[in-house]
Amino acid sequence: MVNTLPATPVRMQLPNDQDSTGRTLGSEEILLLTEAIQSGTLTSTKGTFVKSLETQFAEKIGVGYAYACSSGSAAIHTAVAAINPCPGDEIITTSITDMGALSSILYQSAVPMFADVDPRTWNVTAATIEPCISDRTRAIIVTHLFGNPCAMGEIMELARSRGIPVIEDAAQAFMATQNGQPVGTLGDIGCFSLQQGKHITTGEGGIVVTNNPIMARKMWLFINKAWGYGDKKPDHYFLAPNYRMTELQGAVACAQLPKLDGVVAQRQAGAAKLTQKLQGLAGVEPPYHHPNDTHVYWKYCLRVDGDVIQGGAVGLAQWLKAERGIFSAPRYIQKPAFRCEVFAKQRTFGNSRFPFTHARPEALDYSAEKFPGTFEGLEKVLVLPWNEAYTDEHIDYIAEAIHSAIAALKQ
Repeated sequence: MVNTLPATPVRMQLPNDQDSTGRTLGSEEILLLTEAIQSGTLTSTKGTFVKSLETQFAEKIGVGYAYACSSGSAAIHTAVAAINPCPGDEIITTSITDMGALSSILYQSAVPMFADVDPRTWNVTAATIEPCISDRTRAIIVTHLFGNPCAMGEIMELARSRGIPVIEDAAQAFMATQNGQPVGTLGDIGCFSLQQGKHITTGEGGIVVTNNPIMARKMWLFINKAWGYGDKKPDHYFLAPNYRMTELQGAVACAQLPKLDGVVAQRQAGAAKLTQKLQGLAGVEPPYHHPNDTHVYWKYCLRVDGDVIQGGAVGLAQWLKAERGIFSAPRYIQKPAFRCEVFAKQRTFGNSRFPFTHARPEALDYSAEKFPGTFEGLEKVLVLPWNEAYTDEHIDYIAEAIHSAIAALKQ
């Protein structure tokens, strides 16, 4: 296929999801915010917007229970708390993820057991999870990274065979599906984020979902300081924070939710166009997803071959920034999560090193040879900026820039 690309264009400013140019915020949000403020009720314990968001979101993705909370990190923390690990219990998780998805494990006194990833998708698989399972395993957290679903069929088969609950981190994967079923509903608990750069946003915010009424009760309590609102004899039943979402966030979310399908469709359409323009281009591989999955492109990620392109992903990123003003992120998180100081130096509560002091040696073995997919994946990934405001002109600009970069850097 011959790609028809424009001549070298004048520098173009791409829409940015960190400001109004790349977000869908507008009059709908202002209207509901005004209503919330005029009501004088900004707490979700008395208001209506957060409850409405929870009902609408549960209906949208087809689950029995959905609860809003203060952030995506709070959502993961709430899910881990529902599992209720004991000190030294292990929770299997991915080596490529945000710290917000890991700190909650430590705060609940458990130890992260890092699984390697498939370097093509940057996701954990049943094959990388299975060697991590021990008699201390209390849960598995899978992260649908960049909006691309993990291979949940095999993961759930493995988890069910061992009696291990699965938490889905779907922070970057609103409305992604596998065999037609939304991610976040395939495991036992699903977690979503409404942070600034996600598909829909309230600045910060999160949602947890489940079909399990026992887990639902635990999560609802955990978000509310474990206070049994509405119970005959309420009490603070266990240790828990206040992770409630405010009515202001709830109002914004209620205005954002009807826009979600359009946001996802626009991101997918733009990604399909860019993928077509990059087909067959030596040195870069567009995002891969399984034919039974839908990828929702929180970001558009290239796999860059350093044997073909001088400097690999880093060199390509530097060229795109210098020559076209396109800011991208080589390596995504720069290093595997287990090489951050909180793990490498066990910096947690004072000088106690807790809960690492309760860990098996195997859980603290971060040897590079255990994580070949992780190191390969991070070396090759280039995360391009992406949002729903991209037009055909923006896609053409990015495609031309990548073609020109490879022509300049090809070895």
